[in-house]
Amino acid sequence: MERATVIAVVLVTCLGLTAAFIFWRYVWFFRNPPRVVPEGVNIVSPADGTVVYVKRVKPNKDVIAIKEGVSARIQDIIREDISTPKILIGTFMSPFDVHYNRAPFAGTVNFIRHYAAKGRNLDMKSMHFRTVFGLQPFYRNSLHILENERTVTRITGLFKGFSASCYVVQIGGGHVNGIDSYAKEGETVSKGQIFGMIRIGSQVDLVLPDLPDMNIRVKPGDTVRAGETIIAE
Repeated sequence: MERATVIAVVLVTCLGLTAAFIFWRYVWFFRNPPRVVPEGVNIVSPADGTVVYVKRVKPNKDVIAIKEGVSARIQDIIREDISTPKILIGTFMSPFDVHYNRAPFAGTVNFIRHYAAKGRNLDMKSMHFRTVFGLQPFYRNSLHILENERTVTRITGLFKGFSASCYVVQIGGGHVNGIDSYAKEGETVSKGQIFGMIRIGSQVDLVLPDLPDMNIRVKPGDTVRAGETIIAE
């Protein structure tokens, strides 16, 4: 093959890859496919992605052991003390997932709080690698759960006749360009309504009250879709 032909092939390949990246980064990444929100008394996933942990936790108890000598509690994730048992469900959103986040149930937005990273945003390479290859626990060596910037949104509504407050925690990744909140404090949101998004790879944790007869429908490794997959009923 002549030198000019080789150069042409290389240039065309580079242009193709560049065009594909630009399309993914500025068009496909922001896709917002319609979702069919299930009827009935249930709680839906706030994010697309892979479930990385499902834990029932008592107050002041460790939730997950990230690495030797480093554990996380609910308080570390939501940045607020709790006094009642909770259920924690974490979902990892790869760069190829839809990144719009949706309300898990209907209710009123009590508050929206943003917390800066404890230093710099760490990348999520370990969790991404482990979810791709199915290596559990998915959260091993994932210090971003503790360190990275996050926005915590608390929504209060009713579930099976009980008053229920949930926390949706949007955790930014190492290359995140922003965590967006579209809802306002005091606003009423419907189940499955878009309330925000995170740009590029990220994680969304949902903290639910551990109510009587609450049946958790997901487990680590499951693939979920925001506003559509029932995670509890």
